[in-house]
Amino acid sequence: MATRSEKAAVVDAVKDNFDKAMAVVLVDFAGIDVAQITDLRSRFREAGVEYKVVKNRLLRKAIEGTDLASDETFDAALTGMTGVAWSFEDPSSAAKIIKKFRKEADENEKLEVKVGVLTSTSEVLSADRVENELASLPGKDELRAMLLAQLMAPMQKLVMQLNAPAQNLGYALSARERQLEEAG
Repeated sequence: MATRSEKAAVVDAVKDNFDKAMAVVLVDFAGIDVAQITDLRSRFREAGVEYKVVKNRLLRKAIEGTDLASDETFDAALTGMTGVAWSFEDPSSAAKIIKKFRKEADENEKLEVKVGVLTSTSEVLSADRVENELASLPGKDELRAMLLAQLMAPMQKLVMQLNAPAQNLGYALSARERQLEEAG
């Protein structure tokens, strides 16, 4: 049995994670065996997502005084076994890992998403929205690639415009050369 100070330390750690995280996903892991959870935890670790099993009572204590404390959807999700995945750098990373994990095997479908939270707005997302919206958002690396493509597009067009006269001259000379060869 955990002592009061140990429970207070867990509450503080959970509160700190909620403050630092960009997104949080709560899952029900009932029916998942140890090997599956170990696999899921290693995937989370690789992506920089922190996963922890937390008692619902301690979760309620950790969110006291926040907008989540008065949210009925979030409170309703705090039943049964609860695993919490905090995404610190990429808001969609935990949701993407969970979605992919669930699709890989029939046994993995026992892992159920309870709710998700976008911590910047304290918006609580239903399980469907977590899997269909949050998990489909582009990741940090994808966003960087899209931004880089947008920044490079004007430069690429400029280079093409600057090369066009020389290219057209080359085409004209090539056509004239073929014309002279045909004429004999």
